[in-house]
Amino acid sequence: MGTTTNINRRDWIRKSVLTAGGAMALPYIGLAETPRAPLTLDAEGNAVYSPFFKEYLPKPEAGLPELAAKLNANENPYGPSPMALEAFKNSASGGNRYAWKELFQLMDKIADFEGVESKNIMMGPGSSDLLEKTAMVFFMNGGNVVSADPAYMSLIRVAESVGATWKPVPLKDDWSHDLKAMEEAIDDETKLVYICNPNNPTGSMTDHQELVDFCSRVSEKVPVFVDEAYLWFLDDGAKKSMVSLVNEGKDVIIARTFSKIHGMAGLRVGYIVALEETLGRLQKITRGGMGISLPSVYAAMAAMDDTAFIEKSRSLNADCREYVYDSLKQLGITSYVPSSTSFIIFPIEMEGHAFLEQMTELKVGVRAFEFMDQNWCRVSMGTMDEMKTFTAALNKVLV
Repeated sequence: MGTTTNINRRDWIRKSVLTAGGAMALPYIGLAETPRAPLTLDAEGNAVYSPFFKEYLPKPEAGLPELAAKLNANENPYGPSPMALEAFKNSASGGNRYAWKELFQLMDKIADFEGVESKNIMMGPGSSDLLEKTAMVFFMNGGNVVSADPAYMSLIRVAESVGATWKPVPLKDDWSHDLKAMEEAIDDETKLVYICNPNNPTGSMTDHQELVDFCSRVSEKVPVFVDEAYLWFLDDGAKKSMVSLVNEGKDVIIARTFSKIHGMAGLRVGYIVALEETLGRLQKITRGGMGISLPSVYAAMAAMDDTAFIEKSRSLNADCREYVYDSLKQLGITSYVPSSTSFIIFPIEMEGHAFLEQMTELKVGVRAFEFMDQNWCRVSMGTMDEMKTFTAALNKVLV
């Protein structure tokens, strides 16, 4: 992967001692979708996540260009829903008040929706914040976290920053989690197993019953964190969740967010479902709901009731996925990964930095990775017009 790069402070780099390789903080949205997330860079300016997984980053001098199709952060282009927007506007005048009473109402509503008790719900400003708080608590005294490789890196990066080690387990050839290998990777130092299902950045699903069996069994030895941020893009998402295991007393943590299917990424509402004792550990360092504004709480409650918007988002997202699949086939790209999410990854036969630069010049924002010894593009699903802008650019860059 090469050696890490030293860049001066004027180039927005804040040097850190978070990793032995040297973590860098860049004004770029990394895989954690968080600006200025700590990143370990190699000599070519790639973010190195593991020996098998890296991300190509735009050069710092590229700045943040104006895009005709912003398809690099898995944002829902249709939201927030009309009902959520109306609720936000109507409650904005109460922005001078704390939202505790309203937050408890939202928690009760979520608990009813999930089929658990309110004591099993913890709110946060987006699910990533709760992933990161979990990492801080679980790994403040070291240990290791077992997860897939590639994986969503938010929890893993923070765990490493407070002294944990990451035990990455490559995905199987069908892009599902290798649950057998993950279980075998658990040792006396393992503090948490992390699973993102559907997985980011691959968009792939792991078999539901196999995952239920894994979580039920493994959680008797070590807590299992299941990130279900994209689950509601499935028609039968509710049937694929691990939430029912909490009612069985299993030490499983399930993360959800209003950022994806509800289109509320900028309003910052998320939650986790877990055992009361597990949430008690997290609440020693954070009042998660304190980071959510009163208008956002009202918007979230309204969003849950707007089933028409949820179905619309799911349907339009699926239409765009099919359009992109067809467009990729016309380019001769058939080895894309079938997606259960709001994004698709597919292989590209060109250098990652050059690909990003050329797509950006055409005002299209995407992401580029290297894993499985192959370069990949990850494209978020926007509106159909945005996807047509994307495919037009792709034809110019790849043909």
